Amino acid sequence: MGAEPENTVRSFVRAEREGLDGIELDLHLSKDGALVVMHDATVDRTTDGSGAIGDLTLEELRTLDAGLGEQVPLFEEVLAAVSTELPIQAEIKDAKAARVLADVLRERDLLDQVSVLSFHDDTLREIHQLLPDARTVLVAGRTGKDLVGRATAVGSRLVSLELGKLCLDTVEDCRRAGIDVMAWTVNTPQELALARALGLVGAVTDLPGTKRLVQASTPPPA
Repeated sequence: MGAEPENTVRSFVRAEREGLDGIELDLHLSKDGALVVMHDATVDRTTDGSGAIGDLTLEELRTLDAGLGEQVPLFEEVLAAVSTELPIQAEIKDAKAARVLADVLRERDLLDQVSVLSFHDDTLREIHQLLPDARTVLVAGRTGKDLVGRATAVGSRLVSLELGKLCLDTVEDCRRAGIDVMAWTVNTPQELALARALGLVGAVTDLPGTKRLVQASTPPPA
């Protein structure tokens, strides 16, 4: 979102072209059950329209400008626009989207490419019930003592946490339990330095140039 209209095909194509290691997107269901890509529950912030996604049909969503003439995309359209080798993290914002997403992943054999993220424990449990081999990621803004227990209970071996609320003790607790940690959002050299000092396995960024910062700060092999 720092370089292109967020959650649009244009933004994901740009991310791949810039050499980022993967893309992260957000999923909701339209009124008529289409799996659409958008962060917020409403269209107000990122399009020229207004209203809740769940109150709008796909046809109505298609009339909206999501920035620079981009349409609100379907999940399948993003899949078609990027390489099949590009890892995708698909975050379920609307719990009702879990079953629809599971059907797409199963029918298109996408479990190696797509990981499923959610803040909602019940949603991740449902995904594992529908797709036992799915890779899931527990997303949490706060890091409480129950984090490891929550991740274990929903079958997630990776947690995605807010960088500003993350400490080394949390990372080490997770690591001891065999759970990896990534963080959001890393957009500045200072945030990148913190993420690396914490030993995170990855970070979410809004800026494609962050990848170049990583490369520039990585010492050559001895």
